Amino acid sequence: MRLLALEARQNASYYQSRYRQVADLGAELYVLNGIGTPDFWPQDRYRVAGSQRIDDLITEAKSWHEQERFDGVITFSESAVTAVAAVAEALGLPGVGAEAARTSRNKLLMREAHRRHGAPHPGFRLVADVEEARRAAEDFGYPVILKPTLGAASNFVFRIDDEEELRETFPRAVEGIAGMSWYEMEAEGLDLGPHGLMVEAFLDGEEFLIEAVAWDGEVYLGSIVDRITAEGGTFDDDVHHAPTSLGPEQVAAVHRVVAAGARAQGLDRSVMHAEVRFHRGEPYLLEIAIRPGGGGLDLIARITADHCPIRAVMDVARGVRPRVRHYEPTGVHVTAMCLLCDAGRIERIDVPAEVSESDRVFFLKITARPGDVVRRPPEGNSILGFLGTTGDSLEDARQTMNDLADRIRVELSPIGDR
Repeated sequence: MRLLALEARQNASYYQSRYRQVADLGAELYVLNGIGTPDFWPQDRYRVAGSQRIDDLITEAKSWHEQERFDGVITFSESAVTAVAAVAEALGLPGVGAEAARTSRNKLLMREAHRRHGAPHPGFRLVADVEEARRAAEDFGYPVILKPTLGAASNFVFRIDDEEELRETFPRAVEGIAGMSWYEMEAEGLDLGPHGLMVEAFLDGEEFLIEAVAWDGEVYLGSIVDRITAEGGTFDDDVHHAPTSLGPEQVAAVHRVVAAGARAQGLDRSVMHAEVRFHRGEPYLLEIAIRPGGGGLDLIARITADHCPIRAVMDVARGVRPRVRHYEPTGVHVTAMCLLCDAGRIERIDVPAEVSESDRVFFLKITARPGDVVRRPPEGNSILGFLGTTGDSLEDARQTMNDLADRIRVELSPIGDR
C-alpha cells in the first residue's frame, strides 16, 4: 500500500511519530510538504513543493502520483484536511470531498450544518466586533465561549464570565488569530469560509473525546475518553482518562449525537475525532474533526478500547472498510495530560530517567525545544509535550502521572532577553 501524507506548511516535526506509525503498520509512506525542511523524511519518499498554493500542491502530487500510483492521501493535521480533500479529488482517490472538508474545518460552517440538520449543538454567533460579541453574550447569558472559526488545539479559545472580561479579551483574540499558526499552515487558494471569532453559549457539563469512524451510513465509536480537570502544580491542564465513566445509556446518547453530526457534515466515509459535552444531562457537539485526535489519543484508543485510529486513517484513505466495532473497553485504565509551564523562552528541559524509562509511562512526547517561546493565554496556548501513564484504576494512573510530571524541570528566560 502506497500512501501520500500532506501538509501545506510543515508543522515542525510534530507528525513524524505518526508517520512512523503508518510505516510500521505496513504502508510505503511518501510525504509532500508545500513548505518544509530538508531531510524531514527519507529522500526517495519526500518532496517539498516550495509553495503553499493549492494549485502547486496538486501539480506536484499529480506528477508524483503518475510515477508511484498512490492508493490514498492522508493527513494528521487540522490545517491540512481541506488540502487533502482537494488533492485526493484531483488524483481520483477516495476522500470526503471538498465541501465536507470545508464544513468540518470551519467551526462556523460546522455549527450551521448542525443547526440545519438538527444535530445538538450550543447556541452560536459570528461576531465582527466587540459590540456584536457583547450583544451575543447578553443573549446567550454569561459565561460564554469566545473562539476562532479556523482554530485548533484550543488556541485563542476563552471562557468569558462578564462584559469586562469580554472587552479585555476580544481585541487580544482578534490580534492573535491574525497570526495564528494553525491558520498560517493552511493551503493558499482554497475557500475556507469566514476567518473570524464566534461567541457560543456555555455548556456546563463534563466533556468527552471520541475517536470514531463513519462508514457507509454507520458510525462506530472506537474510543471514548473523559476530560477531567487537574488543579494546581506546575503542569496543570485538563487530564484525559479512559475507559470512560459513561454508562451504557449515556454512551448510546453520545453515539446518536455523533452520528447526527457526521450526517450534518456530509461524512459518509471518514475517520473522526469528536468532542462532546453534556449540558443538563444531555450531550451536545463541540466539534467533529476529520482526522484522529492529537496528543496520545491514538495510543489511549488502542490500550483502552482496542481501536487503532492510525490504521483506520490508512484504510479509509484507500477506500477499504477499517476494522471497527462499537465501543468496548478493554479494562485497562490510563491518564494523560499536556505538559505546561509558565510563559518564557525555553533554555533547558530536563526529563529524568525515572520518567522516560518508567514502565508505567505509555506515552511521553516532548514537542518543545530550547529556544522556543512559550506563550500562555490570552497570548497563546503553547505546550511542552504530553505524558500518559497506566494504572489499575483512575486514581492509581493519575497519581503516577502527577508524580512523574513534577520531576520534569524547565528553565525559562524572559521572552525579550534575545
